[in-house]
Amino acid sequence: MTAPIRLVLFDMDGVVVDSEIISLRMLMAELAQHGITVDLPYVARHFLGRSYPVVLAQIRRDFGIALPIGFEADYRARLFAAFAAEGLRAMPHLAALLPRLAVPYALATSSSPARVAESLRLTGLAAAFAGRISTASEVARGKPAPDLPLLAAARAGVAPRHCLLIEDSLAGIAAGLAAGMQVWQFTGGSHLQGMDLPEDPEIVPHRRFASFADLPALCPQILSPEPAHGPA
Repeated sequence: MTAPIRLVLFDMDGVVVDSEIISLRMLMAELAQHGITVDLPYVARHFLGRSYPVVLAQIRRDFGIALPIGFEADYRARLFAAFAAEGLRAMPHLAALLPRLAVPYALATSSSPARVAESLRLTGLAAAFAGRISTASEVARGKPAPDLPLLAAARAGVAPRHCLLIEDSLAGIAAGLAAGMQVWQFTGGSHLQGMDLPEDPEIVPHRRFASFADLPALCPQILSPEPAHGPA
């Protein structure tokens, strides 16, 4: 018997905004300029859901290369330009879902505050998440450690066992499980289409779903009833 859900926590990239296919492609191109060739499955397994410092540390371990100090800033500038040029979008049905939530909600993301602000601005979700954002820059350990979802829950004043965390990455799922939360994996992002999901027998979400249009049926207790539409 699961505890009642009193807070919904969303990851951002690949859950709230359909950004990962753009950012992963841009990251692969940036790394190639420094002689590092990786494929999408490698990037998905090692980089999804993780902060820049973790990504850079992984590259040092695997390739013995320390990227230049300006790498993150250069990558972010090119990424923002790609977001604008390619039309970064919110995940389908999410904007309509948020006002229907009968419990508080918040964002818990590994992205930098600058990337969060730009992504929400471009997708028209800035107002919906204003005052509801926690980032990995505010905790000592990023995902897969539980620090970030625990921070977001503490800010909302909700015990972890009453939280539903919606994540797309193994790192994010691991963080939520370690925090003692209900964790659902969202599989509807463009970056996961046609690709075998990275799996780990030790990191298993409580549920998987591919569209926010399905959430009312999957978890009706967190939603307000839709208003009846009678004759005018």
